Amino acid sequence: MALPARLQPRYRKNAYLFIYYLIQFCGHSWILTNMTVRFFSFGKDSMVDTFYAIGLVMRLCQSISLLELLHICVGIESNHLLPRFLQLTERIIILFVVITSQEEVQEKYVVCVLFFFWNLLDMVRYTYSMLSVIGISYAVLTWLSQTLWMPIYPLCVLAEAFAVYQSLPYFESFGTYSTKLPFDLSIYFPYVLKTYLMMLFIGMYFTYSHLYSERSDILRVFPIKKKKM
Repeated sequence: MALPARLQPRYRKNAYLFIYYLIQFCGHSWILTNMTVRFFSFGKDSMVDTFYAIGLVMRLCQSISLLELLHICVGIESNHLLPRFLQLTERIIILFVVITSQEEVQEKYVVCVLFFFWNLLDMVRYTYSMLSVIGISYAVLTWLSQTLWMPIYPLCVLAEAFAVYQSLPYFESFGTYSTKLPFDLSIYFPYVLKTYLMMLFIGMYFTYSHLYSERSDILRVFPIKKKKM
């Protein structure tokens, strides 16, 4: 039976969001499962080559996540743009600028720890979002998606800061991204990274405050939203 014309745009939007969340859920679930199996199979040795094993899929998932900024701008998702922008750019900078550009950093344990935290948060978040789009909500999942980030997100920021700190000697030695500009000006990239470290913690405070406020709003009403039978 055909849907009424007034419902078709909403149906298409929800179908698109469901497919997007499903793709992200599958990607992050694969990464997390792969990391877990590798760790129990090879122990600490698996942590050294984490980036080589899952880096491509990780970069793909993070690149696709930039669509979320477009979703907010065009009104497909109801979320605040600035906090989401800070979260996404934070990951993009760490993943593509700091880790991908320095092969020596890719072998550090912090990369494995960071990928584990990122994917744990995203797997729960995309599961919650995917089910919410089709009108299904579980109290436990709602609580978990709105609470797990509270201890994990600060640990993510600390791991990101440590990754930047460990990358500084390599950026200084190889001169990656450092360049000379006209009129005797130059960009020394390690200074840029040190400045970014301060901005990272400022952004964490802003994002944490926003997420906590959002959590309070959602948990205030979620007990009355039960799965439809």
